[in-house]
Amino acid sequence: MTDPTYTLHFDAEECTKDNIDLVGGKNASLGELMDIGEDVQVPPGFAVTTDFYEAFLDEQGLREYITDRLSEIDVDDEGTAAEASEDIRKRIKDVAFPDFLVEELEESWDRLQSDVSASDLRVAVRSSATAEDLPDSSFAGQQDTYLNVRDVESILQRTKACMASLFTTRAIVYREENGFDHDEVLISVGIQKMVDARTSGVMFTLNPANGDMSKVRIEANWGLGESVVSGRVTPDSFLVDKPVYKIVDRDIQQKGMMITPTDNGIEEATVEDDKQDVPSLTANEIIDLTDLAKSIEKYYGEPQDIEWAIEEQDDDTQVFILQSRPETAWKQEDGQQSTDSEPDASNAANQVLDNL
Repeated sequence: MTDPTYTLHFDAEECTKDNIDLVGGKNASLGELMDIGEDVQVPPGFAVTTDFYEAFLDEQGLREYITDRLSEIDVDDEGTAAEASEDIRKRIKDVAFPDFLVEELEESWDRLQSDVSASDLRVAVRSSATAEDLPDSSFAGQQDTYLNVRDVESILQRTKACMASLFTTRAIVYREENGFDHDEVLISVGIQKMVDARTSGVMFTLNPANGDMSKVRIEANWGLGESVVSGRVTPDSFLVDKPVYKIVDRDIQQKGMMITPTDNGIEEATVEDDKQDVPSLTANEIIDLTDLAKSIEKYYGEPQDIEWAIEEQDDDTQVFILQSRPETAWKQEDGQQSTDSEPDASNAANQVLDNL
């Protein structure tokens, strides 16, 4: 029997699809993305593993309590699931992590600070369940995410909250209805450096309206991507033809709201007047995002749903990939291929500029 592994730093060897049972779907995807090539930039971070989660349950006597409480659920009465959810999540949040787990997490936090040379490091704390972001399940979005977390004590609290979110009413009911054993769906937590995002959003490596795999749909807003992912704004939208980088449809919104970091997390902020009706992406950024969408889709061999952010420092911009999961609304039919021929590089920017 191998010794437990309580944390793993993001890289293409430790966080992979072969380690989903240890780091969950989201964290495994982040590690896999680092194996694609230098153009795919992923913010550094580490995974708090399912070994950490299980050690926490066992050391603090939570496993038996959770099993007993879930056994009282009536699948025909969602109210019983809601009551069980409240009780279990409160119990998890009220119990402290054992000292040896706290020390392990603190060591990984110190290493991350050293790796990025940041004394004021801000991170996202994201749930990564073992059945999340997989092609044949719809667990995505059931667990919690916390943004702009700034110190190790807050990270400990948010990590525990993410673990508790494995038992939201929605997650419990989904597992009950789809025959997943509650004991077999575990949770890891990702601690990832925040991107100081000028613009963020999502993109699909097909047209989500009709499944056309020759297109990329890019959706964007100023600030952090939470405004787009949560549906709180109607984002700018660009439909790009993959082979020739031509925008075949675009919709520039009046962008009055954005999400920005604060000392205590994140908040809604008003977009400056002169930016509200301006495209939140430049021509070159649309090209870069389309290139990344094609590379990521090629690596995974199937359509992807991708979260990204653009950081701007002086005159320099950098695109970061924050997450990639299989696109599940459309299933690739036998023999269907994505059109992926390469355009003349000298014409690509002009094609996009002509359509902005």
